[in-house]
Amino acid sequence: MDLLHNTLRPYDWGSLTLLPELMGEPPTGVPQAELWMGAHRAAPSRVSRGGGLVPLDRVVAEDPEGELGAGTVRRFGPRLPFLLKLLAADAPLSLQVHPDPAQARAGFAREEALGVPLDAPHRNYRDDRHKPEMIVALTPFRGLCGFRDPADCAALFDSLGVPALRPYAETLRGAPGARALAEVFRAFLGAPAGLPGAVARALAAAPGPGEDRLDAYRRIARARPGDPGLLSALMLRYVELAPGEALFLGAGVPHAYLSGLGVEVMASSDNVLRCGLTSKHVDAEELARVVRFDAPPPRVLTPGEVDGEEAYPAPVDDFRLSRYVLRAGGPRRRATPDAPQILLCTAGTVTVSSAGARLALGPGRAVYVPAGAGVELEGAGTVFRATTGTARTGGEGVRREGGSRAPHFARVGGEAGEESGHHGA
Repeated sequence: MDLLHNTLRPYDWGSLTLLPELMGEPPTGVPQAELWMGAHRAAPSRVSRGGGLVPLDRVVAEDPEGELGAGTVRRFGPRLPFLLKLLAADAPLSLQVHPDPAQARAGFAREEALGVPLDAPHRNYRDDRHKPEMIVALTPFRGLCGFRDPADCAALFDSLGVPALRPYAETLRGAPGARALAEVFRAFLGAPAGLPGAVARALAAAPGPGEDRLDAYRRIARARPGDPGLLSALMLRYVELAPGEALFLGAGVPHAYLSGLGVEVMASSDNVLRCGLTSKHVDAEELARVVRFDAPPPRVLTPGEVDGEEAYPAPVDDFRLSRYVLRAGGPRRRATPDAPQILLCTAGTVTVSSAGARLALGPGRAVYVPAGAGVELEGAGTVFRATTGTARTGGEGVRREGGSRAPHFARVGGEAGEESGHHGA
């Protein structure tokens, strides 16, 4: 077991206060967007070895089976397949989408054959892996995820009173759902330069506080004036998460986080295609292949309990995310997975014991535990545990099923409702 020394990412959309408040530290005056925990090559965590700090990716590379377990190496190769983060947003992130495994393999092979450098700004695929992810809210958390119903999109466009939006609204009303969404989304990627500004002015003039149903989109317009991604953002569903609720983001689903603090886990990949709200490369042709216009609406997830551990359901094996909510004087919690794990404290103080070592964790502190090493948790606080989907824990099985609910959508027109390929700008 190793205490992790992690890297803060100061992206400009980050919050000045959310992470410092969680960790009990004074604000630095610089946005703190993400705290990375794992072995990603762009910012690996460091662990103590031989009197110094060594990057975790080097530790894994020197003994893959000893660190990850033979099963993890067979399935994912000699690398830690997931990355855990604390994410603190105070401004909209880029609108983005991730490929599925087949698209990632084909896209990576295609760009390799063309000789596109891995660090080229216009490169889409920096590895051959998919990048599913999940966010669990620690504070009220807001974002955009998945497409609205075409009729609701059209009603929203009409409500803004922008004449140039009328042809798009007619398309949405006149063609079958997925086809209409695809046609308008692609058109917005090459929309007239003045249209985002006209939409932003209409949003600013729309009814304000009270029933401020357009506030999420107005906030985007203020943060990214003139960005064509504002048009695509209007097509997406607004989602609110309460603390403890989660959202799984699969392949082909466009999304953007807007504000809040959360625990994020993802497959360790750099494959992000951006659709807007960014100064980075937007590849309209590739987006047309990757975006899913027929995906079902997003579901807000709640965890199911397995022997005192609350697990968040995810349909992938790259990661499994769960949490322990411990109470003073309560029973110890134990886990001995056959895969590596990272334990992150987000509230209170929790003592982690493994192989005779004991570490007390406060909020924002995390430990790495290699495959097969048992851990015990005690104290009063909350700990999130990231491992692979193939990990097993002992016990009696599921005691309470996790669930989902339709997300809270902003009601509109009658609807209910950087150097790596990570969030960056």
